[in-house]
Amino acid sequence: METILEIVRIEQVIREAEEGVNYIIRSPEDGAKIASRFIGRDDREVFFVMCLNTKNNVVAVHRCHVGSLNASLVHPREVFKSAILNNAASVILAHQHPSGDITPSLEDINVTKRLVEAGKLLGIEVLDHLVVNSDNSFTSLKERGYI
Repeated sequence: METILEIVRIEQVIREAEEGVNYIIRSPEDGAKIASRFIGRDDREVFFVMCLNTKNNVVAVHRCHVGSLNASLVHPREVFKSAILNNAASVILAHQHPSGDITPSLEDINVTKRLVEAGKLLGIEVLDHLVVNSDNSFTSLKERGYI
């Protein structure tokens, strides 16, 4: 007889960022400020996911992947995991280039297109993908027409 396993509970560890703070996204600048605050000064590429509800309030943030000096492997499974667990309606993606150059690479563009398609399948819209720095400078891939 085969063993059948039942998933009883999926649990995520939640760490409070700041009590009483309500982040709402109205523009790419708002998303960039939040992402820069969390990952802007890191010395390696970090892929960051902001999970939003239907009113564009940030309900969760997730450091999806910490990469190397100039690369970060990104897989849709990890990107959308936190969005699914938090019942997010949409996500804003962000990462930083430790070099300080906020120009999106060809790989950044290709990953964005792949994640947009995955989001469509899941019913979770990718609103933007931002390349940020600690000084709040950023590039929006949506504004550049890649989303």
